[in-house]
Amino acid sequence: MTLMKSWVTSANAADHPFPLNNLPYGVFSTDALDPRCGVAIGDMILDCSAAEEAGLITLTEAALFDVPFWNEVMEEGPELWAALRARLTEILVEGSADRAAAEPLLVPQADAQMHLPFLVSEYTDFYAGRHHATNVGTMFRGAENALPPNWLHVPIGYNGRASSVVVSGTEVRRPWGQLKSPDHDTPAFLPCRRFDLELEMGAIVGQPSDGPVTVDEADAMIFGYVLLNDWSARDIQAWEYQPLGPFQAKATATSISPWIVTAAALEPFRVDCPAREVELLDHLKDTGPMLYDIDLSVTLAPDGEAETEIARTNYREMYYSSAQQLAHHTTSGCPMNPGDLLGSGTISGAGKHQRGSLLELSWGGKEPITLENGQTRSFIEDGDTITLHGAARGQGYTIGFGTCAGKVTPALEDPYKR
Repeated sequence: MTLMKSWVTSANAADHPFPLNNLPYGVFSTDALDPRCGVAIGDMILDCSAAEEAGLITLTEAALFDVPFWNEVMEEGPELWAALRARLTEILVEGSADRAAAEPLLVPQADAQMHLPFLVSEYTDFYAGRHHATNVGTMFRGAENALPPNWLHVPIGYNGRASSVVVSGTEVRRPWGQLKSPDHDTPAFLPCRRFDLELEMGAIVGQPSDGPVTVDEADAMIFGYVLLNDWSARDIQAWEYQPLGPFQAKATATSISPWIVTAAALEPFRVDCPAREVELLDHLKDTGPMLYDIDLSVTLAPDGEAETEIARTNYREMYYSSAQQLAHHTTSGCPMNPGDLLGSGTISGAGKHQRGSLLELSWGGKEPITLENGQTRSFIEDGDTITLHGAARGQGYTIGFGTCAGKVTPALEDPYKR
């Protein structure tokens, strides 16, 4: 597929993240406008609420855009998703008869504040990147026991906190927790000392399930994707995770990018999952290309200073696709709901520069990385801003997500002071 040209001229640059080929969905506000649904096109946002009121978007008898979240659209299902995308394309394409009516409804992105684009029903995070799992397992169990016995057979995950999901730009406070030192017999309650990022993609479930679904059915249920940073308190995690896995170490925050890039926009970038070392059971087998060719990177900026790129990888490095994760999630009969968020797990590649967490990049703190300003990092320090970047690149166009950024602020002096 090649670039589709829009009358919004900024959308036609080959390196712009929001061409007509993309049309990602977000929620924005301005000084004059309350939070509402919008679609990014070039450096502008089409106000969907205003477009619906003006009669430019009339796909259902009931209003779709009278609420500041995209769950109402998700619940309508894939046929409406396709019809909406087609209608938005018709409005914004070069030479559109709707230009005169739509142009006054554009809002500069520079004037907008972004909000969570959907109501997060529930949140599940997976551990489905083989390089990440191998690196972490090697650090803690040795290379010969790096992967748990079940890892090549099933996507491992845990249920996280939907209440802690925040939009890009939200500051993240360093958490307190129980820390166990190798030099002491008992834990201490202290601020986290090994705060980390995890570079992930988030899949947004757009349709409900009631009983097990196939991989293909799961794939059709996914509304879109966001960048996702699964902030992780490694020292809290090390003490708490046995025997039931992560808990408070993962509950501080989960940051997501502000724009939902639809599965339809990513369709031209599908790629196969990696070759299987062992054959998956029938209900999880690959049925075609289920991953996407999306370039990903991480930058770290100390307070008030320039950023340094610390990692670069690609979403195609995942071992399990979001469709396989979703299909597995339903095997017990667990109902899925529109607005459920699935974290992919940390996305790392084979090379050191492709590692999607500081735990891996610094090899547990033993090999600190060096920033552009000469400072070193083993884990995140107060004042650091972590930013995730992602883009799929087509012939003369780019599909972007917007950045996923968060600045880490100091822990509370006394978390129980009232």
